[in-house]
Amino acid sequence: MKITVRYFARIREALGPGEDLSFDTDGPATVGALRDWLAARSPQHQTALHGDRAVRAACDQVMCDDDEALRDGAEVAFFPPVTGG
Repeated sequence: MKITVRYFARIREALGPGEDLSFDTDGPATVGALRDWLAARSPQHQTALHGDRAVRAACDQVMCDDDEALRDGAEVAFFPPVTGG
């Protein structure tokens, strides 16, 4: 399936603005599976997406958890949690 991935804040600094890619998995196509697949691509992806810092996700501009199902053509964004004050 074709997926558009966008990165924001410190993740964007490490990996760039994003990419269009073909994502295939043996299991369910979820945001968590995509994140694992991306993290396996390079040490930079591993650190940015599965390092010791939290990462939030949105699918088609709606906040979601790792178990969110993906569809062909989905846009997934990864970004650090935001705090205000």
